[in-house]
Amino acid sequence: MSHAANLALAEPWKDLWNGDLSLTEKIIAEEFVAHAAPLTGTGPDRIHGREALNGWVSGIHAILPDLAFVIEVGPITDDEHLVVQWHARGTYRVGFPGASPEAIGREVTFTGTDTLRIADGKLAVYWANADSLLFFQQLGVREVPVR
Repeated sequence: MSHAANLALAEPWKDLWNGDLSLTEKIIAEEFVAHAAPLTGTGPDRIHGREALNGWVSGIHAILPDLAFVIEVGPITDDEHLVVQWHARGTYRVGFPGASPEAIGREVTFTGTDTLRIADGKLAVYWANADSLLFFQQLGVREVPVR
């Protein structure tokens, strides 16, 4: 793919994380794989497929309904990769394991870097790196319950 085509995937990727799940079929490969440490300390460290990605995005929006991502650095591309550094902001509603009850209604912010591999014009592999510690601190999480 050209750098221009790869660059063009950055905005819809951000928009997908901002809750526009209609973009998934357009920009995500069928065999999509995401690698990320689970925030709750339990669960898989990778997900497979478009539905799993949509579930992940929906899940974070259930906890932070007004969550909004902004790209701060990038996009940076080569022939098969896209990298963006982002900043996210949202208001905590409820539902995160170990969160303090006082956190309800609190605005939280956190940052991260997404590295993606592109195949046949779609995002195929995702390596997520987010500042989970900052997220935990803002929610008053002292210990993540392990199931």
